Amino acid sequence: MIYKFKSKAAADVIMLGPQGEQILRLLGREPSAQGILLKDQLTPAIANLERAVAEDEARFAQAVAEAEAAGEPAPRRAEVSLKQRAWPFVELLRYSLAAGQDVVWGV
Repeated sequence: MIYKFKSKAAADVIMLGPQGEQILRLLGREPSAQGILLKDQLTPAIANLERAVAEDEARFAQAVAEAEAAGEPAPRRAEVSLKQRAWPFVELLRYSLAAGQDVVWGV
């Protein structure tokens, strides 16, 4: 499945199924083929994603610090970080919030 998040305020953000589902779960939403984030839900959605990114970055920094303390090479991320993955979606939410527009997918 592919998620195509749309808003009248910005360009579409497209994500593969697992990544789109991860983002929706971080927003406290159950992944679904169709959905909407109302303009009133955008501020808490942005805050939830920013918090999740900060927690992910802190966990990775802790892993790096622990490896360095043990004299081991620093770990590398096996995939794209949550920060990189969430950034386009957070920007879509910010533009939509500023324009007073909802964000939809699957429609």
